[in-house]
Amino acid sequence: MKPRITVLTLGVDDLERSLKFYRDGLGLPTEGIVGKEFEHGAVAFFDLLSGIKLAIFQRKNIAHDAQINQTVPSPTEFTIGHNVESKEEVDKVMEQARKADAIITVQPHDTFWGGYSGYFQDPDGHLWEVVWNPHFEIKE
Repeated sequence: MKPRITVLTLGVDDLERSLKFYRDGLGLPTEGIVGKEFEHGAVAFFDLLSGIKLAIFQRKNIAHDAQINQTVPSPTEFTIGHNVESKEEVDKVMEQARKADAIITVQPHDTFWGGYSGYFQDPDGHLWEVVWNPHFEIKE
């Protein structure tokens, strides 16, 4: 296996609500929901930098596609890290998320390791960390 991720798919309960959050609230580019003509196929893709795509797909359809039972979601299973270039940019993104009705779980703050970060949850509880790490180089 090569060390690459091309698509990160988030399970959601309400595809339209999540589309509005990511497209209208956070400003991620998308062509909207595609695949509605298929019984378990409606999905939306968002273009991220480095050629990675973020997808939103109904949880029940993920369970169907993977042939597993749908379980109760937990926001502590993983976090999505959004690294930015400055403390000010952390504040700006966190405010944008707040205005999009994200739940702010941790206000932006100086971290013990020398960075600056805050956390928010999207409408389906997925946990995002917006972080400035002085040791990471951001490549656009």
